[in-house]
Amino acid sequence: MVADSLSKDVLDAIERAALTNAVKHQGRADAGAVIGRVLAERPDLKANAGLISKESAAAAKRVNSLSADQQQRLLAERFPDAVEEKQKHGRVGLPPLPNAVKGKTGFRLPPEPSGFMTIGHAMAFTINYLYKEQYDGELWLRFEDTNPRKVQPRYYDSFRRGIAWLGIECDHEKNVSDDMEAIYASGKKLLEQGDAYACSCDEAKVKRLRFDGVACEHRDNPVETNLRIWDELLAKKHGEGSYVVRFKGDMQSPNYSLRDTNLFRVIAQAHPLTGERYTLWPTYDLANAVEDEMCGITHVLRSSEFRNELQQLIRDALKFRRLEVIQFSRFNFKGTPVSKRLLRPLVEKKVVSGWDDPRMPTVDGLKRRGVVPQAIRDFTLQVGYTKTEHEYDWSILLSVNRKILDPVSKRLFFVPDPVPLAVEGAPDRKVELPFHPQNDLGSRTISTGGELFVSSGDVRGLTKGSVFRLMDLYNVELTSAGQKPAAKYAGDELIPNTRKFQWVTPDHAEVEVTVPGELFLEGDVYNEGSLKLVRGFAEGAVSQLKPGDIVQFPRFGFCRLDSPGHFIMTG
Repeated sequence: MVADSLSKDVLDAIERAALTNAVKHQGRADAGAVIGRVLAERPDLKANAGLISKESAAAAKRVNSLSADQQQRLLAERFPDAVEEKQKHGRVGLPPLPNAVKGKTGFRLPPEPSGFMTIGHAMAFTINYLYKEQYDGELWLRFEDTNPRKVQPRYYDSFRRGIAWLGIECDHEKNVSDDMEAIYASGKKLLEQGDAYACSCDEAKVKRLRFDGVACEHRDNPVETNLRIWDELLAKKHGEGSYVVRFKGDMQSPNYSLRDTNLFRVIAQAHPLTGERYTLWPTYDLANAVEDEMCGITHVLRSSEFRNELQQLIRDALKFRRLEVIQFSRFNFKGTPVSKRLLRPLVEKKVVSGWDDPRMPTVDGLKRRGVVPQAIRDFTLQVGYTKTEHEYDWSILLSVNRKILDPVSKRLFFVPDPVPLAVEGAPDRKVELPFHPQNDLGSRTISTGGELFVSSGDVRGLTKGSVFRLMDLYNVELTSAGQKPAAKYAGDELIPNTRKFQWVTPDHAEVEVTVPGELFLEGDVYNEGSLKLVRGFAEGAVSQLKPGDIVQFPRFGFCRLDSPGHFIMTG
């Protein structure tokens, strides 16, 4: 094979270049670009350009046979430094913004406080914040709270808490419900201009007429009639369902959202912030158009389910500035919906323990699981944004998270499903073990004798005479196997290719680890195995941890202490 003539480090460089190129270009690596990248990094290889060319073509072909998710996962797992390299050059899926002038840009985070903040919000907000930082702009946190039936104070708090946790700094905060008078002024202007009208048709009739592309009889109301009804609506003389105010669109438009859509409706529900002061509430599209003008927003970056065409027609009718609107697909994750419409029933039916269940894609759930803010930022930079519908794999985010945790997390021994192990001839020792193999995170001293505990999974299948090493301690040889294994001391010298097992002493702590998985299998089939519980013994040093601390149990995984004796596995 050609590859046999190239060293492993050169083959790794070629694969790294192929994966990086594929991730950057929507899943398709270009062999020529791979060759150029490798030779640019390693000019000493130009003498072997023929071999490099052939292997680069083969690598590009292999990489292109993978899905985008597989490419991203492999890049994160094999070459995590590639993500850091891209970040240093300021380009990881975040291209320059059109018509952006440094110091004269405005961005907004516009959550509807009708549910808890999710990773989808976190990634979209991160994109806005990174652009705000890049262009020295202003960033608004603006709560779109014009449906009093949906909003709750705890949801506002969820977004404030999540944004602070992510390290996003907003320049301004406001509630749309505080600007009702300004929105009313714009609504009245549309009526005065003849661009809107009051309609008392029932919902079924409106739906039928819009489907048929036929205007209702109220579309031709005189302006005076519309303004009279408007004043009556503001005076609360009409109840819920009696009237709506509709925008005059194009009843023949193939886009049904442009066929005389609603601008205002009566909602007879007290608002948690404004009480019963208002009953006439604007729809999202009108409120956004008005607020973006008031806040000086120049660039809107949001997911593609929002209707930009309608908002632009409203802006034009009100003589507002035109904005740069960049829309991208929602940040969907395999096996876990991010839509509040799908998440809320899980909580209400107690399928999950709450909005902070570690299986949930909420920021509270991710934080409880042990995902750190930097991981979300790095992951967002790595995947960027696209208009193409895409489903991300949790393993990629968790791989980024592990890389961040690795240099700063203490290692502690954990023995799942433990069995006692008596070691004949074991020396009594006090061993000082560092909390980290490379970095100075301190150490602990453990007193050992002939009574230890190991994982049943480690010794299962071993036979009498098998030799293994107790990590950072000594070697042992099994003198009996089975349910109650026994062993004898077999020296301290490292033996090549010997298996290494974790261990704890009788001075251990009983702990349990929750292992979260994906909530759903294919489609909407709930995954009954999405939450597992692993019980075992951990070394006594776990008693020094505080809730929220994240450690690594070697050969098991990173785990966050959720409460005394209970960890949640990060992944």
